[in-house]
Amino acid sequence: MCGISGILSAKNTEVEPAVRRMMAAMIHRGPDDDGYESLPLGGDVAGPIAGFGFRRLAILDLSPAGHQPMFNPDTGDCLVFNGEIYNYRFLRSKLHAEGVAFQSTGDTEVLLRALSRWGEKALDDLDGMFAFAFYEARNRRVLLARDPFGIKPLYVAKLARGFVFASEVRAVLASGLVPTDLDPAGIASYLAYGSPQDPLTVHAAVKSFPAGSCQWIDAGVAQGLDLAKPRRYWRFPDAVSSCTEEEALWRLQDDLQQSVRQQCEADVPLGVFLSGGIDSATIAALTCTQTADVHTFAVGFEGRSEFNELDHAAATAKALHTIHRQTCLDDSWIPMQWREWSLAADRPSIDGLNTFVVSGVVKDQGITVALSGLGADELFGGYGHFRSIPRMQRWLRGVGWVPSGLRRLAVGAALRNARTSKREKAMDLVSNPATMLDLTLGLRRTLSDREIGRLGFQHASLGLTRGFLPEAAYEPIRDTRGDSFRLISQAECSLYMANTLLRDSDCYSMAHSLELRVPFLGRGVSERATSLPGSLHAPPGSPNKHLLRKVVEDLLPGEVFKRPKTGFSLPMGEWMAGALLGDCEAAVESLAGCPLMDGSGVRQLWREYRENWNGVHWSRPLTLVALGSYLSQR
Repeated sequence: MCGISGILSAKNTEVEPAVRRMMAAMIHRGPDDDGYESLPLGGDVAGPIAGFGFRRLAILDLSPAGHQPMFNPDTGDCLVFNGEIYNYRFLRSKLHAEGVAFQSTGDTEVLLRALSRWGEKALDDLDGMFAFAFYEARNRRVLLARDPFGIKPLYVAKLARGFVFASEVRAVLASGLVPTDLDPAGIASYLAYGSPQDPLTVHAAVKSFPAGSCQWIDAGVAQGLDLAKPRRYWRFPDAVSSCTEEEALWRLQDDLQQSVRQQCEADVPLGVFLSGGIDSATIAALTCTQTADVHTFAVGFEGRSEFNELDHAAATAKALHTIHRQTCLDDSWIPMQWREWSLAADRPSIDGLNTFVVSGVVKDQGITVALSGLGADELFGGYGHFRSIPRMQRWLRGVGWVPSGLRRLAVGAALRNARTSKREKAMDLVSNPATMLDLTLGLRRTLSDREIGRLGFQHASLGLTRGFLPEAAYEPIRDTRGDSFRLISQAECSLYMANTLLRDSDCYSMAHSLELRVPFLGRGVSERATSLPGSLHAPPGSPNKHLLRKVVEDLLPGEVFKRPKTGFSLPMGEWMAGALLGDCEAAVESLAGCPLMDGSGVRQLWREYRENWNGVHWSRPLTLVALGSYLSQR
């Protein structure tokens, strides 16, 4: 895992200094090595060029043979690549059979040679997490591509006569060529969901390159010509026509074992994040079948049982015979960690402090690669709304004849004693269309329509859908022919997981120069899980994550399955009302001064949160705080 950056431009003299500024902004992503190369796009030396920059975190083949940008000496092609290709040994053997000779032992050269030989068709065979720029010397053009789920980030900006790309927003802006102006639509999408929704960022000129897509760029971009849209090379698979539960289980078990086996490969120390639940325990157990002396890590909080999974994690580690380390933190530690987390942010988000904390602990123990259980909930139905949403839709259809305004009033009255945030979310849900996708999005909302309006944003005037999303956000989600489980899974993977969980996991693990791998999102596992019908995933009377439980029931101690669903969570509300109150109020005041925001609306909403702290979920006030903190540091 590393940091990549680049510029395509006719202004040759500005390219290298700008790319080197971008590289300097990402040293945390690659402290081990760096590199820069200029590549011709036109027919003469004075023509447009592509400048490729790279920061390396060495994982495979730690020798200089893994240096990037990497050239293919046979073709002159060049590659900068962030991520890991997990099936690189298989691809290497295919290429070797076609007469390709290799000079290194890592995955970068395999990817480079595959692209040189097979072109963009190589993407169909890749199993990994990746974002890369590939220079094809023969046609003097550049191919950008990103992995199917967008595990690895890639941000782009179109200039009047050029193009910029990088692994982080901060690097794109560090080029000095891209304006920092804020985007009202990107901010509105952030307010709605707690993170900007792809392809938007909070900066108007910077966009997120779509996951599962690729795009060729040539010298025309330096001449001011429009670019063709990225091409989607990957989509969620069709549903299998027939499959028994027994067949699904043994295939999933094989897929999971292969994914963990491949993702355990590293030439540096490796560990596993371990909480008290099934997902991380599954990864730890499968890791133990692949390698000896598995190191597991857990973090908890002193004196708060509801935020402390240390006992559960320790029990699981003991049963699996891992080398287990746990860290117990107290309140005196959090203000410093909060500020470091804020400084590490590459974009505003209400999530990720937990990943930042655990990653710091793991890195301090000399680990460079960590495995996480992220993705299991989205693929296997770990959230309660996989079952509640179909019930909600049936109820709403039954009262569809009632005007939406009356439905809103009725629900508001019925929930008058409920937490304010819960009541407003329910009122918004019954006011809007009752499609399965609308309900899925509604349950993920952070601020309500009313609150966003008070801050100065209306979806229609910003070109957003009623759910405060850009139209492009819906593109990955396919028609599932009435299978609610598969539809909800696709929406969760494409929106919440992609825009919040994966983005924050990458940002805050790489802030500590730690590579985070997610075996549940290996191509075999994810494609298998998303192709199985909901009738297999959630038969009547079964618990959440039915298939995953069945797959690993002989691997894990029985007590793991009896624990309630947990995750590494933090006492955010207590901190914001206590030790962090001064920081929070300073951030909110900074937000109120943003020209795009209704300052009086910001201050009034914050006062309402303060006066009714127990009546709102902490994510709502944190939405204001995280955005204000981000803007104050830029």
